[in-house]
Formats: sequence, structure tokens, C-alpha cells
Amino acid sequence: MHIHHSTILLVGIAVSLGLYAGKTARKAGMPSLLGYMLLGIIMGSFLNIFTDDVLMSLSFITDIALGFVAFTIGSELNIKALGKLGKGIVYILVFETMITFIVVTAAVLLLTGGDWPFALIFGAMAPATAPAGTVAVIQEYKARGTLTQTLYAVVGFDDGIAVLIFGFAAAASESLLATEIGASAGILQTALEPLLEIIASIISGLALGFIYIKLLSSMRRNDDIPALTFGFVCIAVGLALSLGFSPILTPMAIGFALTNFSGRMTSTVAGSLKTMMPLVFILFFFLAGTHLELSSLHSLGLLGIVYILSRTVGKIVGAGLGARVGNSPPVLRKYLGIGLLSQAGVAIGLAIATASHFAHLGRHGASIATKVITTIAATSVIFEIVGPVAAKMALRKAGEIQSD
Repeated sequence: MHIHHSTILLVGIAVSLGLYAGKTARKAGMPSLLGYMLLGIIMGSFLNIFTDDVLMSLSFITDIALGFVAFTIGSELNIKALGKLGKGIVYILVFETMITFIVVTAAVLLLTGGDWPFALIFGAMAPATAPAGTVAVIQEYKARGTLTQTLYAVVGFDDGIAVLIFGFAAAASESLLATEIGASAGILQTALEPLLEIIASIISGLALGFIYIKLLSSMRRNDDIPALTFGFVCIAVGLALSLGFSPILTPMAIGFALTNFSGRMTSTVAGSLKTMMPLVFILFFFLAGTHLELSSLHSLGLLGIVYILSRTVGKIVGAGLGARVGNSPPVLRKYLGIGLLSQAGVAIGLAIATASHFAHLGRHGASIATKVITTIAATSVIFEIVGPVAAKMALRKAGEIQSD
């Protein structure tokens, strides 16, 4: 992988312009990240300055940025604070992911006239929420309160649950397809893999977290904290990617260890990250924008529209129901679901995994493979733009936005 000199120049231009694109978006009453993304779309889709080669050479930046987002989420998951939210959070997570899965599966079943393998795969794509957009909005508007805290917890954990649901649904779908072509699929093994991956991700992250805390506590100067934090986030993400663990759950577990086991160090680390995170967000959303293929929108079709509508209904109804059953505060019943619409990285990752798995499972499998990639790519464009705006709206209605 060779990074060309012009690529470094482009990154410099992108960050500088991105800063002002963000300010312009803010003035228009939108989250800054939409400005970063729009700039990425213009430089990527329209001007074609960022070619696929350039984007490939920069993909590590996106991985590191997502690692920082995950670390930030983890450091907000204080057990005492989560305890105040009570067991309601568990109900919310289960209902929000399962109902989204069920609603989307049912909607696609109706649309395809009972194609189970197809419907199960689309249902399994739906629960994953992209954490970056929500976290960026929370940080930008300095949101604080019950909804904010719950959003951190839900976007942090629901990817893990989404991967689990995907594991089981994909296994079921694969075995249905295998039966069609007269092959056999090891359903249990396919379903158990994601569970082991989640456990391994969390354990390795916690182990790194304890080493990180040990090193932090021996530090004499706060100036050294950002370098150590950067190092550990990169180690976590790199380890996760090379071992097939979750690059979100591993760094998240480091942040979780920090906030729950290091006492007063958390606020010092948070303070030192404050100056780093805006840069991380500019790079992340700019690159996300360059990846958004606007040309994929024309392949939305009826399937894409059904997916968008049913996923939105599933998220809002599921989160509201979970909050009601778990006796959570009214603010969560009303507004939590609206804050959970962002979808990108994990869903696209799952779509790619599906495509490579299913391409060889007969004609039916191959058609699912192509449909899932094109549809998820197109719907992600919509959710990435609508999600952060909806999250801002939810936080504003809940009265938790501090700066505007």
C-alpha cells in the first residue's frame, strides 16, 4: 500500500475545507458532520478527486476514527450511571433490535411473496446502528441527560446484538438456500461464531484497558495522555481487525474499563480527547462522504423504500416499547427511537460478508448477494444523512442540547 504525495495534499485540503463546511452546516442549523460529508460527496462522487486507490490507501484512517468513537462510547458507559437507568436499558436493547428485525423481515416477506432466505437477510441487516453520527451530534451540541446517556449505551451495545442476530439469521438463511441446492450448511457453527467473536472482543478490550489504566496512573504529565490513548485505540483496532474480532467492541471495552475501574482518571482523559475528537470527526465523515455512492441511489427501488420505512418503524416502535416495558422515563419512550436511525459501516460490512458467503449458493443465493449490496449501499446514503439530523431533533425535543 503506497500513499502518494498528492494523497497527503488532498487530506490536508479536505480537513481545512471540512472545517469550514462544518461551520456552514452549523449556521444552517444542521450538525457539522453533514457539512463534512457533503464536502466528501462533492470531492468523491462529483469531482472524482478521490479515486478508489486513494480511498483504499486511506481506509486505515476510518478504522482508527471509528476506534476513537467506540472508545468514547465505552468511557460514557459508567456502571453506576447505567444502574440509574435500571434494567430498562436491557429491555430497550432487546426490543429495539428484535422488533426492527421482525418488522423488516415481515415487510420484505410480503414484498417478495414469501422468500424466506431473502427476508431473513434483510431483517438481519436492519438492527445495526452507526454509532459515529450519534456520538458526533451529542459531542457537538454538548448534550447531557437521560436520553444522551441511553443513546451512548444503545449505540454501543446494539452493534454487538445486531451481529448476533445476523449470525443466527444468516445461518438459517444459508441452510434454507443449501437445502434448495442440495448441499448442507453447518447451522450451529455459523450461528455460534458471532457470539464467540463478541466475547473475545470484550475480553481482549478489557485486558488492554487494564494495562492502559496501569500506565495512565503512573503518568506524571497530562500532556502524555493523548499519545498513550491514541496508541491503545490503534492497538485495539489493529488487534481486532487481524484476529477477526469486533473493531467497535474492542476499543469500547478499553473506554469501559477506564470509566469503571480508574476512578478520577476518566475526566482527565476526556479533557485531553476534547481537542482530538473534532479532527477525528472531520476525517471520518469526510471519508464517509467520499464513499457514499450517490449513483447507487437509483438502485433503491421498491425494496430499498420498504427497507427504509420498515427499519424506521421498527426502531421507533421497538425502542418505545422497550422503554415502556422496562418502565423507563417518558423522554426515552418518546424520543429514543428517533435517535437510532443512522446506519452505515457495520451494515455495509454485514452486506459484504453476506455477498461473499451467498454468491456460491445457487442462483437464488447469488441474486440475494447482489441485491443486498446494492440496496444497503443505497439506503445507507439516506440513513447517514437523515440519522444525525433526527438524533439532533430527538435531543432538542428532550431538552438535552446545551450549546446551539
